[in-house]
Amino acid sequence: MTRVGVFGAGGRMGTTVCQAVIDDPALELVAAVDPHHAGLDLRQLTGRDSAGIQVSSSPDALADAGAEVAVDFTVIDGARENLRWCAAHGVHAVVGTSGFTDADLDELRAAFGTSNCLVAANFAIGAVLMMRLAEIAAPWFETTEIIELHHDAKVDAPSGTALLTAQRIAASSSEWAPDPTVDTVVEGARGGQGPAGIPIHAVRLRGLVAHQEVLFGTTGQTLSIRHDTTDRSSFMPGVLLAVKAVADRPGVTLGLEAVLGL
Repeated sequence: MTRVGVFGAGGRMGTTVCQAVIDDPALELVAAVDPHHAGLDLRQLTGRDSAGIQVSSSPDALADAGAEVAVDFTVIDGARENLRWCAAHGVHAVVGTSGFTDADLDELRAAFGTSNCLVAANFAIGAVLMMRLAEIAAPWFETTEIIELHHDAKVDAPSGTALLTAQRIAASSSEWAPDPTVDTVVEGARGGQGPAGIPIHAVRLRGLVAHQEVLFGTTGQTLSIRHDTTDRSSFMPGVLLAVKAVADRPGVTLGLEAVLGL
């Protein structure tokens, strides 16, 4: 049984991860860390029997409990520190926090030697398939745009999934028709420019969770590839797969695709 600790246990995603780990018979939740909820009995957050685990303010709680894998769904500044701690203490890490730069990833590759790290922009298996299908479709179309839609508490835009989708589309095809817009009446109306100039539009709306649509167009036809997340539980099968697989994937792994064999 794999012993798991969770960073950001008091946040919506962190609490959902705790619940999923508790419910999985192959995993054991042994520690929860969240400075904003320190001292709370984890049962108050999860509604599950958590064997008396109290939320800690310090990552040292993971070491004290013998955690083998840590899951991080926090914010980028906190995640950087959490992952440095994991690398220094030989704890594997599964990371869903967005905002990592190329320099951050280089630091992770240098730091993780005795333990491993898996960083994914999206743990929803449907979203991973959406990106792969978009990558396959790209060479057959001349125009493409990405629309990502998230809840109104998401602080970064565009999403990591949208950026990764644009990167993968651009790597698959670099030949795109120019934007015909010559008169921008409202600045930003055409969205932001991602890799290869691919327009990315970010919507932040109360009531949403996480959604993305990739639009392709060519003469006489269009193709729309869309994924909708209606509940945070949709991310949990991918998170649990990663938790169980990370020990066997040396160094730093980017994306859930490798675990799914895509």
